[in-house]
Amino acid sequence: MDNVDQRYLVQQNKISDGDRKPPVFAKVMRSKEGVFEGVSFIRNKDKATVMTVAQAQEVIDWAARKKAAASEYVTKIICVGQ
Repeated sequence: MDNVDQRYLVQQNKISDGDRKPPVFAKVMRSKEGVFEGVSFIRNKDKATVMTVAQAQEVIDWAARKKAAASEYVTKIICVGQ
């Protein structure tokens, strides 16, 4: 059995906020079949979705395409311990 490397989160910061406000984290929405449907960004790091690097990149790509104000945010992949 393969051990899937799921230890990454997607973190997003609003550029204009600087370090004044805490970042938000991605919570991935999937269908019952496991198909990626979208992302919501939440404040609670403990409830954020832990994922592989490929899944995290899919979240970043989705956010860049679907969020109208995507250029106002810095979205990055971080390791769970960060």
